[in-house]
Amino acid sequence: MTEAQSVRLDIWLWSARLMPTRSAASAACRAGHVRRNGGPTKAAQRVVVGDELRLRSPGRERIYVITRILTTRVGYPIARAAYEDHSPEPPPQLAAAPPRREPGTGRPTKRERRALDRLRGRDEDHRR
Repeated sequence: MTEAQSVRLDIWLWSARLMPTRSAASAACRAGHVRRNGGPTKAAQRVVVGDELRLRSPGRERIYVITRILTTRVGYPIARAAYEDHSPEPPPQLAAAPPRREPGTGRPTKRERRALDRLRGRDEDHRR
């Protein structure tokens, strides 16, 4: 049995457990969230060992280098050995926790509600 030299991108993403389904991998390629060797790619393009894949997800870009071709979905330990992860560390969360009222204090007054709206950046009067 010979090992495949190349495989479709969507099949490899699904096989390496980077995408939950093959259709999700195809949709990500169509939407432009996957780049191969720095350029845009289609789901049907063939990938080979050494290709660099960049997967964009909300707020983060993950970078992978293919080290092994997979044609079927395999267990996580084998899938993890099929690529090298070169992704930078995710940025720390900049958003502060939303303000909370003490339990049992009841509904906010009009003044308190307006102060909360200003804090959240919703201080415009939408009724006019």
